[in-house]
Amino acid sequence: MSSTTSAIPERDSLWREIRENHLHPHGWVNPVAKGKYNLVVIGGGTAGLVTAAAAGMLGARVALIESHFLGGDCTNYGCVPSKALLASARAAAAVRDAARYGITSASPATDYLRVVDRLERLRAQIAANDSAKRFQGFGADVFFGEARFENRNCLRINDQKLQFHKAVIATGTSPAIPEIAHLQETGYLTNETVFSLERLPRHLVVIGGGPIGCELGQAFRRLGSEVTIVTRGARLLPRDDPDASAILLRRFQEEGIQVLLNATPIAVLGNQGEHTAGKLLTVKSGAGEQRLACDRILIAAGRKPNLDALNLAAAGVRADARGVLVDDRLRTHNHSIFAAGDVCSRFQFTHAAEAMARLVVQNALFGARRRVSNLVIPWCTYTDPEIAHAGITAGDVQASPRRYLTYTKDLKDTDRAILDGNSEGFARIHVERRGGRVAGASFVSTSAGEAIAEMVLAIQQDLTVGDLSAVIHPYPTVAEAFKRAADQHLQSRLRPWMKPLLRRYFSWRRG
Repeated sequence: MSSTTSAIPERDSLWREIRENHLHPHGWVNPVAKGKYNLVVIGGGTAGLVTAAAAGMLGARVALIESHFLGGDCTNYGCVPSKALLASARAAAAVRDAARYGITSASPATDYLRVVDRLERLRAQIAANDSAKRFQGFGADVFFGEARFENRNCLRINDQKLQFHKAVIATGTSPAIPEIAHLQETGYLTNETVFSLERLPRHLVVIGGGPIGCELGQAFRRLGSEVTIVTRGARLLPRDDPDASAILLRRFQEEGIQVLLNATPIAVLGNQGEHTAGKLLTVKSGAGEQRLACDRILIAAGRKPNLDALNLAAAGVRADARGVLVDDRLRTHNHSIFAAGDVCSRFQFTHAAEAMARLVVQNALFGARRRVSNLVIPWCTYTDPEIAHAGITAGDVQASPRRYLTYTKDLKDTDRAILDGNSEGFARIHVERRGGRVAGASFVSTSAGEAIAEMVLAIQQDLTVGDLSAVIHPYPTVAEAFKRAADQHLQSRLRPWMKPLLRRYFSWRRG
């Protein structure tokens, strides 16, 4: 990470106190290695913490190594602070839109320092669960420092060698910084520094149209910043359903967010250092070049694996630009070493890291043969509306059109969405043409992340579209849209020739 990304000075806060007293305590003395470990876990993010806690509680001799702060990206720079910021942004939007519901209210005014104070207070509350002493209590030896493999069954941490029977690499990822002329000198934000801002940006340029860029872009717009999103892609959220991307683009445009698609940032000029204002970003697109004046640039253009310090070659572990190479049981080329979480998976989510950690504990410690391909991993982008997905995608369906059927229920025809005034969105299910098994689903709604679990269960348990249609939902709920989408499958099975036959049957029944 460039030094410019950490140039923003930190003030004393509860969050800083929690980090320095719990997540990487001042004066921490690493334990003396206790002979050979059943399991050494490298990385103290979600995957590493879950692995170490489970192994320790089961009685294994386990070591947990972290080079920075326990809690990883999620607690320190990701899900936890971002969702706190999004909650404040939603509150501001609710005040702004109150007139739609017959409520007269003044325009919201953002006290950004109070927003940050709330964010830090809540982050500190949650982060306490990741403390070094807590994991000591689970039976893990907690080490702080850089881990480096010495050979296939040994690594070095500071001045100690740790022998292991099995090891797990769970070092996560960091922001990938694109090649933009003069970006390093003029400075930029990433998700690792944006939550340290104490002043609301006047104009924030977000580079990247994925989940991080979309969530934070909308949040800062709702809090009062001018926002421009620049993405090389032809649409926002390229992994999601194209119809979902289109809805989000319309919403962003309605809220005053400028979105530049198929655009490449090529240079930035301005004062040196991220904590200075006055930047001029040059962007190239099909329409030519344009210059964007801004005071902050947020890089949200993908992730890179944290592997540089590990000396993987000494351990016989292979990796590429995307991360550690693993098989379906999460084993590396050295079968004594596993990997879990963002560092080895295209599903870079906290819940995916936890699921993989549970799998790794069984496979590494007990010789189980659990396969990661059997996991049904959903994802959700927490914009407004939220966009959630599970199972096969619209791209998969397009690639195999004869294999799948797709059913969609628009929220404009869903009573609860109409009553709530949030009827832009849809529930969509993909089912196998032969047998009707539920294979995938997308949901665009204010509560999509809460409702998608029903579809995860349906896919995981090999339920059919008929099973889904038979589920009784409370009325009125937005999630009922999935049931109504499934009903379409049953209705589609009615053929024109059936109705005359049924008329004759009912006539006969009447006597």
